[in-house]
Amino acid sequence: MSPSDTSTGHTEQDPQLRLLSELLQLQRRARARETADELAFFIVNETHSLVKYRQALLWSHDQQRLQAVSGLASLDHNAPFCSTFSRWCRQWQAEQHQSGTLRYQDLPADDQALWHEHLPEHLLWLPLRSAQGETTLTLILARETPWLAPEILLLDTLAEPYAHAWSSLHKQRRPTPTHPKKRRIVLFSAATLALIMLIPVRQSVLAPAEIVAHQPVMVRAPVAGVVDDILVRPNQPIRANQPLARLDARELENRLEAARQTFATADAQYRQAQQQALFDANSKASLAVLQSRREQAQSERDFLQRQLERMQLTSPRDGVAVFDDASEWIGRSVAVGERIMMVADPKDVELEIQLPAADAIALETGADVRLFLNVAPNAAQEAQLTQIGYRAALTPDNVMAYRLRARFTEDDVQRRVGLKGTAKLYGKRTLLVAYLLRKPLATLRVWLGV
Repeated sequence: MSPSDTSTGHTEQDPQLRLLSELLQLQRRARARETADELAFFIVNETHSLVKYRQALLWSHDQQRLQAVSGLASLDHNAPFCSTFSRWCRQWQAEQHQSGTLRYQDLPADDQALWHEHLPEHLLWLPLRSAQGETTLTLILARETPWLAPEILLLDTLAEPYAHAWSSLHKQRRPTPTHPKKRRIVLFSAATLALIMLIPVRQSVLAPAEIVAHQPVMVRAPVAGVVDDILVRPNQPIRANQPLARLDARELENRLEAARQTFATADAQYRQAQQQALFDANSKASLAVLQSRREQAQSERDFLQRQLERMQLTSPRDGVAVFDDASEWIGRSVAVGERIMMVADPKDVELEIQLPAADAIALETGADVRLFLNVAPNAAQEAQLTQIGYRAALTPDNVMAYRLRARFTEDDVQRRVGLKGTAKLYGKRTLLVAYLLRKPLATLRVWLGV
């Protein structure tokens, strides 16, 4: 072959090499896109370097709308042209499954006028089909000259890399097909969970509790005064009539001494008048007045004597003394009827429960109660509810709570007044789902006001 023939051959192969190079460059650059919007913009604009056209539009089969248009950074999908062209694409999608040209003659007269107004005569429908046969996008190219078969073949070769790049960007957002076996497992798990939620369970709630005396006897101040001494210790066993406390009696003793002197004077005057009444009529007339004074002084003396005897408080029964600390009472002023201590039977105790109003459940008399003492949390003590407070009151911990009482069903020698713990109260049976959602539903109702 002569040098002139070689030169001519290279000249004829240059356009083919250029197209092949451009095709490979487009594939590489398309796969380098990082977002779907960036890839869509690349497809409608950069394909022009391979095949010349005036306008390019990218149609999304999944979203049923235009994804991108050449020369535009963003689309107004409510614009008349976009809505009309989307209607055409839906029709072409149902009819056109392969690459091919589109004819305006197949459209109604009104649509043909819109075609001539916005688009050139020759349109190419190019589905971007992946290697698996899925078609998610279609590229529509428009120009004034007819489309040639080599150009369509070249674009078909580019369609698969475009589709592969698009599917790679959307792989993480595509719903994974559910295997029938996995679907059955999910359905079975959901049904099992629903059945579990319908299992009837017994409602229960935890509340602080304390062991208190049952029907204790109150030791109250008989008169107003000052506590002089406490004669017993807290929780000390005592006997009936044993002295428990003593009030300061000095003022009362002074008053009693004055009353005795007054009585002695009135008694002497009365006796003298009795003797004179035998001889003196005037003395006989004042005898009734003096007798009245004597009786009044005697009553005052006897009253103060009884009050003095009551200044020492004694135990009304056998039991234990229940109070906090003796030093808190000595020197303290007390009013008439003020409680100083209690005398209780150490074996006759009950359980006092402070149930917070926020945790309250439906309870009935006779409901089961289990007590876990702080000193023995591993051993539960059984009891039954005997009394339910009808109204919540403020506790020393500044919590609104209902006061409940329960009686123990078994004796325990280690149980004593003052021990504290946690009580578990059992209510009526309800569904598990209602039990779990009780508090959230109550909070939601308060928030919604229904």
